[in-house]
Amino acid sequence: MERQIKGWDFILLALTAFGGLGIEAIYAYALEPLIYGAGMGEWGTGQIIAHWCITCVTWCLVAIYILWESKHKYGFDLFMKAERIPVWKWIAAFCCVAFVLFFNWFDWGGIKIVLEFQKLGILKFFFQYLYYAVETVLFTLIIVYGQKACETWFHKENIPYGGIVVALTWGMAHWFTKGSLWTGIGSAICGFSYGIVYLLMNRNIRWSYLLLLIMFCL
Repeated sequence: MERQIKGWDFILLALTAFGGLGIEAIYAYALEPLIYGAGMGEWGTGQIIAHWCITCVTWCLVAIYILWESKHKYGFDLFMKAERIPVWKWIAAFCCVAFVLFFNWFDWGGIKIVLEFQKLGILKFFFQYLYYAVETVLFTLIIVYGQKACETWFHKENIPYGGIVVALTWGMAHWFTKGSLWTGIGSAICGFSYGIVYLLMNRNIRWSYLLLLIMFCL
């Protein structure tokens, strides 16, 4: 007799994605300072880029594991064909995108991607945004599986549970990693908005990822 798939199965996948993101902290604050003989604030360009590359490879492996488990163990394929997205949902999604972009502009004091390019230069900018692209993969997975878990538990599909889960995990984790409550709250607000966009895109993972990447990077 096959075991019934439960909400806990999906929430564990969401927490695996969150834990995967947390591996970076082990690299940055424990392993790499021992290797480089210096704290993160004292690293050179090569060391910073190496950190981003190692982190991205780790995150990709975590994402591949989660997707494999989801499809082969629980029969949930993120890339299955989604329903057509009506115009009103596109309009609502773009409103969410505009809200987050305005929030980012207010928080950064300008356009994030422009300010980072000016600060980092071409080489570091490229690797920084590669890092962002892979980070977006994992927090998107938190949203997807957080949503699936809560829908399995509560049997309601029009509430952005995934946004709540990512806000309370990835979002609020920024409070600790950045040392700022405001940053944590801001990331949580953005995370909740990401969850809304995922629902508005009818759970289409391709469109959801693209819009979330835009919201996160710009």
